[in-house]
Amino acid sequence: MILNADLLLDVRAETGEGPVWSVDTQCLWWTDIPGKRLQRFDPASGAHRIFPMPGRVGCFALREAGGLVMAMEQGFWTFDPETGAIAQLSAPEAGLADHRFNDGRCDPAGRFVAGSMNVARTSSSGQLWRLDPNGDTVRLAGGVTVANGLAFSPDGKRMYWADSPAERVYTFDYDPGTGMASNQRLWLEKGPAPGRPDGAAVDADGCYWSARWVGGAVVRFTPEGKMDGIIHLPVSRVTMCAFGGPDLRTLYITTAREGMTTEELEREPLAGGIFVAEPGVQGLPEPAFKG
Repeated sequence: MILNADLLLDVRAETGEGPVWSVDTQCLWWTDIPGKRLQRFDPASGAHRIFPMPGRVGCFALREAGGLVMAMEQGFWTFDPETGAIAQLSAPEAGLADHRFNDGRCDPAGRFVAGSMNVARTSSSGQLWRLDPNGDTVRLAGGVTVANGLAFSPDGKRMYWADSPAERVYTFDYDPGTGMASNQRLWLEKGPAPGRPDGAAVDADGCYWSARWVGGAVVRFTPEGKMDGIIHLPVSRVTMCAFGGPDLRTLYITTAREGMTTEELEREPLAGGIFVAEPGVQGLPEPAFKG
C-alpha cells in the first residue's frame, strides 16, 4: 500500500499533535503544543474552534463525564470546553522544569497513560505515567528522552511506546485489568522506514501506524514489525495520526513547522497543516477517560 495524503486544513500549527476523534460528536480534536491551544474541527459543518490554554498540552483524551483530561506541562488537568474551566488533578513531575508531558492516550479500560520528555533532549529522563479514574498516578516505565508512539493492541494486552531521538519502539505486556506494564522489549529500531518514530495509532487489524518525524510519511507496521504500507505527505515533520470519520476509515494526520528555517518553509508551505488519507482499513474507537 502506497498512498498520498491530502490537505484538510492549512492551520500552520507550530507543532500539531495528539489528534483524537470523537465518535459521539464526529469531530476531530488536536493540540498545538508550543502554540498552547487545543483545536476542534467538525468535518460535516466545517466549524473550526480554537481553545487557548495556559500551558503546553502534550496530549489529552475525551472524558466519559464530558470535556477532556489533559497532560499539560508537568501535570494532569481537566478541561470543560463549554465553560472554559480548567482544574488540576495531580502533578507527578512537579518541579521538573526541564520536563513536560508529550504523548499519550487512554488504555482500553479508561485509564489515561501519558509520557514525558526532556525538553533539552540532554538526558533519557522521560517517564511514563498512568492516571487512574480515582486520581491516583502510577509510574509505569522510564528511561526515554522523548516519550512518543503510545498505543495499545485491539485486545489491550500489548502496549507500544517509542523514544523518538533513539529511533526505537518498544512493546510491553499490558494487563487491562490492573493497568500494569511489564516485559519491556525492543520491537523496532531504525530500519527502512523514513525519519524517526513520532506519534502512532493501531488499526482494527492490530497494525501499528507510525508518524515519521522528518520522514514525510506515516508507515504501517504489522504486529511482527514488518513494514507493509506507507502514506506520503508533502511535509517532512509528521507528528501523529488518528482514525476517524463515520466508519473510522479516515486517517487524520497532524504535522509541524516549529524550528523550520525560512528556506525549509518555502519548500514546505503546508507544514503544520492537518492532512487526511483513506487507507482502506478501519481504526479503533478511542477510549474515554473514566474519571
